[in-house]
Amino acid sequence: MPKAKKGRDTVPVHPICHKAIHACYTNAELKRFGTDRELLLESEQLARFVSWIRKKPADFNAPYRR
Repeated sequence: MPKAKKGRDTVPVHPICHKAIHACYTNAELKRFGTDRELLLESEQLARFVSWIRKKPADFNAPYRR
């Protein structure tokens, strides 16, 4: 839930995942989704990213293209 959109409930997100989410969705869309993971993964681009990043170590970091 974006703080800029008066979000109260926040969830810690790894920086590379945060960039990937914002490459797929606007803050307004994220506010509508709330914390529903399934709605986020409806984006094929984000679902592919999650599938790829799942195999990486926790300290992995790489640039993310929009």
